[in-house]
Parts: sequence; structure tokens; C-alpha cells
Amino acid sequence: MFLAMDTVFDQCSIAILDSSGQVLSSHTETGKRQQTQQILPMIDAALSEAQLRLADIQALIFNRGPGAFSGIRINTAVVQALSVAHDLPCVGVSSLQAIAQCAYQKYGLTHLYSALDARMQQVYFGQYELVTDDQLGHSIMQPVLANGGDSTEQLLDYDRQTALSLPIVGNGAPLLARHDQQDCHEDVWPDAVVIGQLGIAQFANDGGTEASQALPKYLRNQAWKTLKEQGKA
Repeated sequence: MFLAMDTVFDQCSIAILDSSGQVLSSHTETGKRQQTQQILPMIDAALSEAQLRLADIQALIFNRGPGAFSGIRINTAVVQALSVAHDLPCVGVSSLQAIAQCAYQKYGLTHLYSALDARMQQVYFGQYELVTDDQLGHSIMQPVLANGGDSTEQLLDYDRQTALSLPIVGNGAPLLARHDQQDCHEDVWPDAVVIGQLGIAQFANDGGTEASQALPKYLRNQAWKTLKEQGKA
């Protein structure tokens, strides 16, 4: 059994899944204001609904970002604490990959750009395509690697045009300059179920990490700025 969580998107989302990705329990509360207060009671409720204890969980899966600094820190801190307390491995999932996977499930897109508004006139951005593992039975949107094997996940400025005319998904899509007839799907918001399904596939291939290695991914060197610097003041 796997426990998945997300507080990076504008929500607090918890899911418990079995090793095949079947959902045993799932709860999502939209909005960011109460995430710190919501997450632990929601975990308890999900475990109770699935008639499980943390001792029954094989690994903890979390959204490691990139995304909102506070949201990344909340689910990372909770996963690290539960990992230490219950000796459970951790699996971090990319928010951009989760958006891509959600778009595949929702629209059937198999090669696309994932874009998440990073504020400060930038978007978090990555290119993904569908990879099927026949042995494990997983169809997963995986990052397209640049030369040298580096992930294409990066920060792009607003109004930057993509190299290819692939569909763009996520709330950063309308902030980029598009080619003629380039599809844009803005309303793609993964929940903990999607995070969990990606994490289960990752765990099957690579295993998990200990709490000290369950680290966030910000992409931006300076993880926070004032409201004035963000253009919100």
C-alpha cells in the first residue's frame, strides 16, 4: 500500500493506493490557506477509510515540486517526519510530470509541454512523452532528456515560444507564446491519485529514498521573493 500527498498545487490532497495503482481512499480540499492544519487529519481519515495503519504502508509519495515554496515545504516536511517516525521510504514526484500525466489521462495526449506558472514573469516548463513499460504494465509520461541526459525541466520567461508546436498543458500554457494552431489546455490539476500512480511506477523501477534524501525541487535559485518583487504589491 502507498500513501500519496500533494500540497504544491492549490489544494491539500491525500490518496491511498495499492501496488497496482487502484485507489483505496482519496480526499482533496481545494485552497491553500489551511493546508498545514488539514494534512495530518486528512491522512488519518484516509487511513481509517481504507482500514489501514501507517505500518501497512510500503512507501510515502509526495509532490517534490517545482511550484509554490510553502506548498512544497509542507508536504516535504510531513513526508520526512512520517518517514523517520515509521521507517518508511519516500518517493518524490515532479509536479510537471504530474501535470503531463494528468493531461494524458484526461485528453489522451502522448507528447506535450507541461507549464506551471512560477510567478515573477516565468513558468516552470518541461517536455514529456508517453513511455510504456510492458513488463510492469505502466504507461507513464516521462521527461524528454536534453543532450547529456539532463531533464528539460527549466524556467522560461513569459511570452517565450516553444521550439516545437506540441500541445502545452497547465496553468502556465497561456503565458507562453504559441505557434499557430498549437493546442493549449490550461485546466489540468493533478491530485494525489496521479502523484501516487507516478510514484508507484517510480518505486517499482528505482525504489525509494530515506527521509534525508526526500528533497524538494525548486528550479529557481531564490525560492522566495517579496510580494513587491513578485509584482503582487
